[in-house]
Amino acid sequence: MSSPSLNAAASRLVPRGSRMLVLLVVVTVLIGLVIWRFHESVPLVSLLVPLLASSLVLGPRQLPWFVVFVLLVLALVVPSQDRIDLRIVLTVVIMFVLGFVVLASSLRRTRLGVAGIQGETMFVDLRDRILRQGGIPDLPAQWYAASELRSAGGTPFAGDFVVASRIAERLEVAVVDVSGKGQGAGTRALLLCGALGGLLSALPPSEFLDSANRFLLQQDWDEGFATAIHLSLDLTTGRYDIRSAGHPPAALRHAGSGRWEVLESEGPILGLIEDATFPAVSGVMRHGDALLLYTDGMVETRNRDIALGIDRMLGQAERLLRGQFEGGAKRLVEALGSRNDDRALLLVHRR
Repeated sequence: MSSPSLNAAASRLVPRGSRMLVLLVVVTVLIGLVIWRFHESVPLVSLLVPLLASSLVLGPRQLPWFVVFVLLVLALVVPSQDRIDLRIVLTVVIMFVLGFVVLASSLRRTRLGVAGIQGETMFVDLRDRILRQGGIPDLPAQWYAASELRSAGGTPFAGDFVVASRIAERLEVAVVDVSGKGQGAGTRALLLCGALGGLLSALPPSEFLDSANRFLLQQDWDEGFATAIHLSLDLTTGRYDIRSAGHPPAALRHAGSGRWEVLESEGPILGLIEDATFPAVSGVMRHGDALLLYTDGMVETRNRDIALGIDRMLGQAERLLRGQFEGGAKRLVEALGSRNDDRALLLVHRR
């Protein structure tokens, strides 16, 4: 019989979605028989192996029934023990408690509808796909750009993120700070990252923050606001437009004087005011100039005003970026900012 025929026969006998369940049932029965036959040397806790494995691979519909099956097998093999002492009783109690813990976790998974490993894999894959939108696209040789992110809890999920897109000879970048921090803001940041990444590529620069503001207003979240700064950069001429929505101002380093200039731009926070306007600050990046866009975690702490934090950041930038901009974003993020807040920074340099 050919391999396709064998696969078809196997699928008819045991549906693909039930094969793992059948395997675990067989393993549980075998372990139960071994405990019954060799109860002197095989402990009851051996049944924890299929129980814990089921919590990783079975879906929310199959898992509760399998947990009940394992506990039933446990109840059947307990009489095989030579004597029922306190150790046996405690083992049974602990296994029943673990069974109920697994049942409770399966009830939470019913909201997602997939097994533990599958659900985690889906979530990680979703996170990676969305965060790839924040990657800086390939730029002409005369331009260098890099972004760095750090979360308050040290996890890949944070309330700060960067989205970037190159459209012909224009670089469009937005640095966004979602309300909250760490994992608490992570889910909203993931949703916004995907939405704003699409808006950034599809709309003219002058309409990006307007549309982002409308999108946030439509979500009707309890903490439904965010700050953002948007850079639209002509890669041929170096001309830029910067629009801000309640965000710390960008900073431009003039190569001629070696001085940093704070580019003050005003605009309301996203998600609070309908029909808000976001005026642009325009200029030209000349050869040797550098531009910094960042979130408030880089410059603001409980004990320091944001203006003082910007001065400190620019002082560190003068020292850390002197003569070497490659890798500068990472050096600045590691040297500055509060470890109790999310941080994001974008560095653009015209060589």
